[in-house]
Amino acid sequence: MSLRYAIAASGIAIVLIYAIGSGLWVNTGDNWYANINKPSWQPPRFVFGIIWPYNFIVLGIASVVIGQRASTSTSLTYILFFALSVAAALTWAYLFYRPHNLTGAAIALTLTALLTIPMTYILFTISIPMAIAVMPYQIWVAIAAALSWSIKSLN
Repeated sequence: MSLRYAIAASGIAIVLIYAIGSGLWVNTGDNWYANINKPSWQPPRFVFGIIWPYNFIVLGIASVVIGQRASTSTSLTYILFFALSVAAALTWAYLFYRPHNLTGAAIALTLTALLTIPMTYILFTISIPMAIAVMPYQIWVAIAAALSWSIKSLN
């Protein structure tokens, strides 16, 4: 297997870890989440069901594009930032829904949003259409970080 395919496969594996990890830790059906105070500007629940499948698909495609078109060093840099951002996002999911550590969760999600900035920048240097396709993810995690801080302040 060439390095280009290995990088693309690594990105897809990270997406799968992200999707599975989120599914394991995110729990909106219990009484805790239902009873916490949420800001009035929180998106409706159905939006989450639309944006996450889109995000996961686009992030997987972006990893393939990076693996096929970018230099090895650029590809590895992208994959590193992607892996770190997913680790931060999964840390948020765990801290928020399991021990209900709202401060730690908000910090983790802010870190996620910051780590996606270099990813998006790299994508703009490789494929503008792909970068535009990933922009909803960048915007989503930034909004989610603000939402997490808002929930922390309300509870």
